[in-house]
Amino acid sequence: MGTSTITLEEIIGTVAGLIAAEFGRDDGQLAPDLDLTAVEGADSVKVLRAVARIERTYDIELEDEQVFGFKTIRDVATAVSGLIAEQDG
Repeated sequence: MGTSTITLEEIIGTVAGLIAAEFGRDDGQLAPDLDLTAVEGADSVKVLRAVARIERTYDIELEDEQVFGFKTIRDVATAVSGLIAEQDG
């Protein structure tokens, strides 16, 4: 994936779609600042599976401390963006 030109907003869109798919939701229902723990049907297993999808999509590895600190889609996307920036060096 040509990551050097990807924007935070693009990452937010992709992350929202991946999380929505894992949660069985329409991604239009998941706003960037929505508290993920408030999503009906969300649980830790679904969150971890969504994170695994995100890691595969961007070829990154998020630290456990980061994953357990995520509250919103924007939090996830910001962490992903930071890792991509590190890789692009």
